[in-house]
Amino acid sequence: MRDALTDVAGLLVGHAERVGGGSLTGVTVVLPPVGGVTAGVDVRGGGPGTRETDALDPRNLVGRADAIVLAGGSAFGLSAADGVMAWLEQQDRGFRVGPRSGQVVPVVPSAVLFDLGRGGDWSRRPDAALGFAAAQAASATVAEGNRGAGAGAVAGGLKGGVGTASARLESGATVGALVVVNAVGSVVDPDTGSLFGAPAWRPPVEVRDSAKELLAAALRESDRRAPQSLGGPLNTTLAVVATDASLSHGQTHKLAGTAHDGLARSVRPVHLLTDGDTVFALSTRDRPLPEGEARVQAVNEVLAAGADTLTRAVARAVLAAESCDTPGGVFPSYRELYGGPATREP
Repeated sequence: MRDALTDVAGLLVGHAERVGGGSLTGVTVVLPPVGGVTAGVDVRGGGPGTRETDALDPRNLVGRADAIVLAGGSAFGLSAADGVMAWLEQQDRGFRVGPRSGQVVPVVPSAVLFDLGRGGDWSRRPDAALGFAAAQAASATVAEGNRGAGAGAVAGGLKGGVGTASARLESGATVGALVVVNAVGSVVDPDTGSLFGAPAWRPPVEVRDSAKELLAAALRESDRRAPQSLGGPLNTTLAVVATDASLSHGQTHKLAGTAHDGLARSVRPVHLLTDGDTVFALSTRDRPLPEGEARVQAVNEVLAAGADTLTRAVARAVLAAESCDTPGGVFPSYRELYGGPATREP
């Protein structure tokens, strides 16, 4: 087990980012096996930026995804999906609409987060080329922290990023999560200095007090360099939760919904008007579940694990993140300000 989304057999993750020269942004792609997987989505933030999410509605034709794209750049970043579609088309992967090779339409649901200007240049955002590069880089090894869509992520003034986690259930099913933490809300308990998603570790009181002062100074400096609009930051936390358990299409949507509980545990407040919080859920259906009452219990275990793994993934993202100081702002990492446990394994 890698303790990663890719512990769900067949899933791969690719990152591509642009950092420096005014850029601080990127793209993360989740690639299912050839043929795609059953997919669902639950959007709860008040300011989402999404593409092709209606294709996943159980009332509609497809209900499957050939890739999931998470990108920076706000709505501009949705163009990264064009590059992922181009890569999939080259591989002859997608919803088949004709008998010949390449006669496919890849289904690529996507969601974006707000990181505009964090590198200093408002015009630097993901495009199709960066999406293509992320798809091309996909592997079973999942890098965390300032990678892919997490390159420009910020959470409550702290540097955010990519995190992942997984669990093996008693039924033998695997559940994994990947998250890009970019929240208006905080990931830190103000009373203890602990991460909401990893409360067992507490920094000393003097460290906590110093961290509060340093973070406040960083927020002031960031606002000086790039004044915020709408009276506050624009953000969005994005996630993908997956399982090999054989879920129905409706149950896959339910998994996306219950996984939001993991965000609510680890980011406070969450789902605000200036967030676009979106969770995708995938089921490869490789592992049959029992029938009857036993099936209900098995599905419930998957739903609960989705929230639990997403909570851990948020904490891992914050612990893996590294500080950034750019013309667009100062974004200190949690570990720089608070220290942290000896391991990044909450």
